[in-house]
Amino acid sequence: MTKKQRKMLIRIIIAFILFMVLFVCGHTGRTERIENTWILFIIYFIPYVVIGYDIILKAARNIRHGQVFDENFLMMIATFGAFGVREYSEAVAVMLFYQVGELFQSYAVGKSRQSIADMMDICPEYANIERDGKLVQTDPDEVEVGSIIVIKPGERIPLDGVVIEGESLVDTAALTGESVPRKAAVGDQVISGCVNGSGVLKVQVLKEFEDSTVTKILELVENASSKKARAENFITRFAKYYTPVVTIGAVLLALVPPLIFGGGWGEWIQRACIFLVISCPCALVISVPLGFFGGIGAASKIGVLVKGSNYLEAVAQMRTIVFDKTGTLTKGEFKVQEILPQGIGGEELLELAALGELYSTHPIAGSVKEAYGREPDGKRVGQAEEIPGQGICVPVDGVEALIGNGKLMEARNIAYIPCKSPGTIVYVAREGKYLGALVISDSVKEGAAQAIQCMKQVGVKKCVMLTGDRTAAAEAVAAQTGVDEFHGELLPGDKVAKVEELLAAQGDKGKLAFAGDGINDAPVLTRADIGIAMGSMGSDAAIEAADVVLMDDDVGKIASLVKISRKTLRIVKQNIVFALGVKGLVLALGAFGMANMWEAVFADVGVSVIAILNAMRALKTKG
Repeated sequence: MTKKQRKMLIRIIIAFILFMVLFVCGHTGRTERIENTWILFIIYFIPYVVIGYDIILKAARNIRHGQVFDENFLMMIATFGAFGVREYSEAVAVMLFYQVGELFQSYAVGKSRQSIADMMDICPEYANIERDGKLVQTDPDEVEVGSIIVIKPGERIPLDGVVIEGESLVDTAALTGESVPRKAAVGDQVISGCVNGSGVLKVQVLKEFEDSTVTKILELVENASSKKARAENFITRFAKYYTPVVTIGAVLLALVPPLIFGGGWGEWIQRACIFLVISCPCALVISVPLGFFGGIGAASKIGVLVKGSNYLEAVAQMRTIVFDKTGTLTKGEFKVQEILPQGIGGEELLELAALGELYSTHPIAGSVKEAYGREPDGKRVGQAEEIPGQGICVPVDGVEALIGNGKLMEARNIAYIPCKSPGTIVYVAREGKYLGALVISDSVKEGAAQAIQCMKQVGVKKCVMLTGDRTAAAEAVAAQTGVDEFHGELLPGDKVAKVEELLAAQGDKGKLAFAGDGINDAPVLTRADIGIAMGSMGSDAAIEAADVVLMDDDVGKIASLVKISRKTLRIVKQNIVFALGVKGLVLALGAFGMANMWEAVFADVGVSVIAILNAMRALKTKG
């Protein structure tokens, strides 16, 4: 509980004790013996001021700034009216219970914010830089790219970088929601915001603090509440017109019947005050945004950042999801899957390919060298000639070797055996003779097939995969994951066109989401109704363009997010129907004199508390 909430609780307790003393005195006839109305007014006004002075000050301040019609104004006018018709105990009770509702509301909002506010704790306070053999704590903002920082056990990683010395387990729970630590060793990338485990790490900084993962996450969290869902916008517009209408209605209720039928001013003013208390839109104004905030908080607990409640609402309506292949459904790690020698040993074929790819920085070359497992002898390799779109020609042991695709073999008139295996095929020839092929492909992520199955279970009608890879490779991944449709050999522009086609075919029946991780996915992420980016290994451009970020690249969490969003939307709709229904009924009863001030208090504070309790269920939603 905050300091402000504790002060309010003390005020409520003092006012409640005073009110109960007066309540008992009133029911035992002691207050009736006080004949002077002003003395009785002052006696009741003391607890009223204790509990309600801030409401009166807020109402007066808002009136001065031209913001007349809000709940503070309604409460002030209603309770002043109750004093005016000598319903002193009701005036105090209304303000007391209203403040109880406000305290409960404040606590509920604070609790809902906590799961997201916890992410603010990921911001590192300092970075350790070694100077003259000593560690000096420096502001992360002042550390330059390329600097070496030291992260001691238990410290938070301040900047994104690559480990150059040491080994440790890194706790990523604050970012990904995963409780199992990840191993970090030399050559591994680590991201800011995570906590170092037991070992000391030396890390070379790859990004400035303002471009680091932790900074981007904090920006997402801080801006999450600025983008409102349609339901929230409806409530904002509704309250804008609703409050003046009910205020004017209360004035007419107080004035018109006595003027038409004559007399009875006190009774009609009391009815108008009851009408005002009932009409306070607190339940709607707070419970609807609180519901969405709870949903965003529940998503953050499982390592999914949603950039606004409008996107959470859109996810609930998702009917089609489109996946990029590499890095989304597959690991994005190319490995040699098959070695197909022809008149040569497999090890010898792999060695020749590794020697030929020695100086290449292409990912395919890296996978060949990784499969070889040893450092190729550079003395055996001559000057390589790169042939664009085909491969390389390089002297190995003084003999010309060709390493590349089928086009290279055909261009050099080498008879080769075309390989039908899915993946990237690297053909190898020496002295004009074909020696075999290597099949290099990306492996499907563990749980990708289960993720697609979960999508179907939560009501997603169509799962589509788009890729720039060969159609054969796309077909193999599609078969393993169980997507409904796939399209291969697409350029970035082709992906946008394909998403346009899917959007047109879908029409207004639900929303379309696109999940991707590469820089070339940014245009498609922007075009889709919902853009979902991989936050751990995804590019900055993709994360910037996306509406939802998966912090640990687990596509299985998309189905969990759909569950959270749909439960959140159900809760929000329940609150709207419940609040409007109860208020409408009690407003009608109040206008006809069939509801007293206590029923008015329930219609305001009681409905608010019930709606807030219901909204808090969104925070406890599990994917």
